[in-house]
Amino acid sequence: MGCCNSTEGKRDWKPLEQRSCTDIPWLIIFTLFCIGMVCICAFPIATGAASRLISGYDSYGNTCGKNNPKIEGVPLSGQDMTEKKYVFFLDPCNLDLINRKIKSIALCVSKCPAAELKDYSDLKQFALNNGSQLCSYDISPTRYTSSSDRFTKCPKLPVPSSKPVPLLHRCIPVDIGCYAEFAQAFITFVSDNTVLRRVIAGVMASKEIIMGLCLLALVLSLIMMVVIRYISKVLVWILTILVIIGSIGGTGVLWWLYADHRRALDNNTLSVFGKEVASDNVKALLVYAIGATIFTVVLLLVMFFMRKRVALTISLFHVAGKVFIHLPLLALQPFWTFLCLMLFWVYWIAVLLSLGTSGTPVKNNSTGVVEYQMQGPLQYLVWYHAVGLIWISEFILAFQQMTIAGAVVTYYFTRNKSQLPATPILSSMVRTIRYHLGTLAKGSFIITLVKIPRLILMYIHSQLKGKENACARCMLKACVCCLWCLEKCLSYLNQNAYTATAINSTSFCTSARDAFLILVENALRVAAINTVGDFVLFLGKVLVVSCTAFAGVLALNYQREYTVWVLPLLIVCLFAFLVAHCFLSVFENVVDVLFLCFAVDTKYNDGSSGREYYMDKALMEYVENSKKGLYKPGDGDGREMKSMARGGTSA
Repeated sequence: MGCCNSTEGKRDWKPLEQRSCTDIPWLIIFTLFCIGMVCICAFPIATGAASRLISGYDSYGNTCGKNNPKIEGVPLSGQDMTEKKYVFFLDPCNLDLINRKIKSIALCVSKCPAAELKDYSDLKQFALNNGSQLCSYDISPTRYTSSSDRFTKCPKLPVPSSKPVPLLHRCIPVDIGCYAEFAQAFITFVSDNTVLRRVIAGVMASKEIIMGLCLLALVLSLIMMVVIRYISKVLVWILTILVIIGSIGGTGVLWWLYADHRRALDNNTLSVFGKEVASDNVKALLVYAIGATIFTVVLLLVMFFMRKRVALTISLFHVAGKVFIHLPLLALQPFWTFLCLMLFWVYWIAVLLSLGTSGTPVKNNSTGVVEYQMQGPLQYLVWYHAVGLIWISEFILAFQQMTIAGAVVTYYFTRNKSQLPATPILSSMVRTIRYHLGTLAKGSFIITLVKIPRLILMYIHSQLKGKENACARCMLKACVCCLWCLEKCLSYLNQNAYTATAINSTSFCTSARDAFLILVENALRVAAINTVGDFVLFLGKVLVVSCTAFAGVLALNYQREYTVWVLPLLIVCLFAFLVAHCFLSVFENVVDVLFLCFAVDTKYNDGSSGREYYMDKALMEYVENSKKGLYKPGDGDGREMKSMARGGTSA
C-alpha cells in the first residue's frame, strides 16, 4: 500500500493535507537509475568516445585534430592529425539508414574543398596547395592521376563543394540535392521520381504560405482557449454549429475545386509541366473530397446520437472555464513540458551517438576500416539507455499531470477563492517535488513496463515482415494491440491516481485503489462526462484543423500552376492538430481532475453542518441536469445516478 497509513473500509479524505512519506523506496530507485544514466554519459567522455564524436575520426581509427596512438593491425592508424581537423567522406551521399551513418571511407583533412573538383588533376592540385589528401593516406598526391587504386581509394567524381558543419567538424556538401535518392527510398506511394521532385518543389514554392498557416493554427488554438475561458456556457453549441457548417462547407468547396481543376485540365491550355502539376492536384483534390465526405457523414451521425448528452457537459465546461480564469498559466504547461522533453531527448541522442563511437577499435577484414565495438557487459549500456528514454520521458509527462492536478485540486478544495496561493501552479510544482516524486517514479515505471514489450514486439514484427506466416503476423498484431489498450487504460488510471495523491497525499497504490473504486462507483458519470467531453474537445481540434486547412486551400489555389498541394496541406494540418491537441489536452486534464474532485466531495460530504460541499453552484446545477437527463423512470432504481451524498456513501 505504500509507506503512508490507511484504514480499511470508509476513510475520511482530508483534502490538501500533506505528508512527508509517499513511495520513498521508488524515489530512491529512480534516483539510482538516474545516477546510472549519468554514469553512462560519463563512460564515453572518460574513454574518449565523446571527443571522437565531436572532433570526428577517420576510417582508420585516427581522431581528427589530435596525435593518435597506433592501433595494432591497422597500418594507417597512429598518425598525427593535429593540423587536420575536419572529416572528409569519399562518398558523402552514400547513407546507411540501418546503422545511422555515412557508408563511406572517411579521412582527416585540413580544409574542405570549397569549389567543385571535376577530375583527378584537380584533386592533386588541391592536395598540393592545401596539404589535404582527399584520397587514402597510402596514395601520395603526386600519384592521384596514375594510381590503379584511385577508383576505390579516391572520392567519387566530381567532388562537390562542401563546408564544415559547425562544432562537429564534418565536410558536408553545400548542395544537398544528392540526398534526393535517399529521400526517394521513403516515398512508396509513387513510382515516378518526377512526382517527388514536383512535391518538393511545391513545398519550397509555398514555404511562406506554410509558415503563415502554421502561425494561423497557433492563433486559432489560443482563440479556442480564450473561448473556453470566457464563454464556456455556449462553447458546446458554438463548436457543434461551426463544425457542422465547416464540415459541410469544406466538403462542398473541395468538390467545387475538384470540378474547377478538372475543367482547367481538360482545356489543354497549360504547359507540359503545368499539366503534370494540374493532374496531381486533380487526383489529390478527389481523394480529399471523398475523405471529407465520408468524415462529414460519420461526424453528423455521431453528433445526432449524442445530441442529448452534449448538453450535459455545458455546466462542467463552465466550471473548467472558471479554473482557467483563476489559473491562466495552466495553458502554458505543455510548452514547459515540451521544452523539458526536447532538452532530455537532445541529451539522450548525444549520449547514444557517443556510445556508438565507444568501445574497442576492431578492424573489419572485409573493408579494412576500423569500427568501435563494445564487448562484454558494456554492450548492454545501450539497452539501459533505451529504458531510460522511456522511463524519464514518462516521468516528465507524469510531473505535468501531477502539477495540473495539484493546482486544480487546490482551486477546488479552497472554499474562499480569494485565499488561493499567489502562484498556485508554482506551489503545486514545489509540493510535487517535495512530497510526490516517488509516486511519479512508480506510476511512470508501470507505463514503462507495458511500453517496452510493445515496442519490442513492434520491432520484431518489422524485422520479420514478409517472413512470418499469416498466423504469426496476426498474433503479433493482436499482442501489440492488447498492450496498447492496456497502456492507455493504465495511463488513465495513473492520471486519476495522481489526482487522488494530490488530494490526500497517499502513496501511489493507495491512490490508484481509491481512484479506481470511485471511478467504478461512478461508471455512468465517467462514461457520459469523459465521452462527451472528449468528443467536444475533439470537435475543437477538428475546427482548428478545418479552418487552417480551408485557409490553406484558398491560399494555395493562387499557386495552382506550379504547386502540388499534397505535402503542404499535410504539413499544415498535422501542425495544426498538434498545436490544438497541446492546448486542449490541458483543458481535458482539468475536466478529468474536476470530476474526481467532485466525486470525492460528494462521497465524503453531504452538505450538512461540518460536512459542507466544496463544489460551487454551477457544478451542483450540473449534478441536477445529469440526474434529469440520464435517469428515466422504469430504468430500475436509478441507483447509478443518485446523489452519493446520502449518508456519506455513493450509490
